[in-house]
Amino acid sequence: MADLIRTTVSAPTPHNASRAVFARYGRTSRYLHWLMAGLVILAYLLIEGRGWFPKGSALKTLFVQGHFWVGLVVLALVLPRLLARLRSPTPLVQPPLKPMVQLASRLTHLALYGFLLIQPLMGLAIVLLERGGVPLGGLTIASPFALNKPLAHSVEAAHVFVGTAFYYVIGVHIAAAFWHHFYLRDTVLKRML
Repeated sequence: MADLIRTTVSAPTPHNASRAVFARYGRTSRYLHWLMAGLVILAYLLIEGRGWFPKGSALKTLFVQGHFWVGLVVLALVLPRLLARLRSPTPLVQPPLKPMVQLASRLTHLALYGFLLIQPLMGLAIVLLERGGVPLGGLTIASPFALNKPLAHSVEAAHVFVGTAFYYVIGVHIAAAFWHHFYLRDTVLKRML
């Protein structure tokens, strides 16, 4: 249980004298947060980077397949991340957040968790509907769905739209963390470090 939430003491300075003691998210939650952040960045880099290569080239295929497999790793980590978050109390922010800021934070986090779940599921659905299975080495994991390329293209359009929209949501999340840390000087970001 000690891993789930940890109290950290920092040396008081004129700027944080009233905030010298604060709680952090547990090691598991922090590790999964930063691992998944890195994987999401990698997924974006791979799918954006595919445009550097000609259609049908081995490198373009590698980037697209890399994007797919990174997405599946993100999907596999969503449940452990949610369980880690639910098992441990959310560390309090010092000084406490205003109600509207708290609401904005909750809505942003809900959107981020939805994104982490829905985007990889849509990516998987695209492959299952378009190719009839997931290639795994020399094997293919069969699709439970019949081939349906028009539906696959519709799901792909939604996948691209959500992915583009989340550039902005992720940007708001990062900007808010810096705003809390450098302007408000509260413990929002410190809890995840």
